[in-house]
Amino acid sequence: MDIASVAGIVLALLGILGGMMIEGGKLAQITQPTAMMIVGGGTAGAVMLQFPLSIFLAAIKKFISVFLHKGADGNAMVKQLVDFANKARKDGIVSLDQELGKVTDPFLKQAMMLAVDGTEPAEVRNIMQLELDNKSEIEEKIPQVFESAGGFSPTVGIIGAVLGLIQVMQHLDNIDEVGRGIAVAFVATIYGVALANLVCLPAAGKLKIRHREETMLKEMMLEGVVSILEGMNPRMMETKLRTFLMEEGHAEKA
Repeated sequence: MDIASVAGIVLALLGILGGMMIEGGKLAQITQPTAMMIVGGGTAGAVMLQFPLSIFLAAIKKFISVFLHKGADGNAMVKQLVDFANKARKDGIVSLDQELGKVTDPFLKQAMMLAVDGTEPAEVRNIMQLELDNKSEIEEKIPQVFESAGGFSPTVGIIGAVLGLIQVMQHLDNIDEVGRGIAVAFVATIYGVALANLVCLPAAGKLKIRHREETMLKEMMLEGVVSILEGMNPRMMETKLRTFLMEEGHAEKA
């Protein structure tokens, strides 16, 4: 679980709703299923118009990882690669074929298979870098889905407010109904702005950071496999690979 994400959304909601209640507001005043339907449906429809369905569905599935995320252990990965380097140095690169069953990451496993099959280091780098670039191009579109939703939802909220005001105008003969109707109409605007600034845009930022971390880890795996093929000293290789973890740490702090 990502404590920062869970604590962040809880703190934001407590701050906003708590402040409203201190001023005498009630939760029922902003609970409007119709406004929620307009904002949610309108935003989702606009995003689906902009992106292919496969990307939209992938973004929906990825959203849960904003709150539930278990990142790979970079230090454990470095240790595994160093162990592979020591074995290859002692018994030859072909001996790593016996270790493939211990590799759980598909990217690392494919790189190791290429290495064991006798592929040249430069060719391994080219093949795996191409796969990494292609996958990154798809993964980069997922945060863009949430960025687009964050741009559309406030405008859809205004549309909902205007629709509500149109209904209010039909009851100008009853001033009590007009006042209550105007208050209800602007709930859609609140939903639109809240969806953008409390959910969509923060989620896009978090997913960008996660994508960068995953990319850095895969680049480290590739560098490790190529270093093994080139016969680099395991201690030197470990030092080299740990520089990736330092950059990953900077990304997490950001």
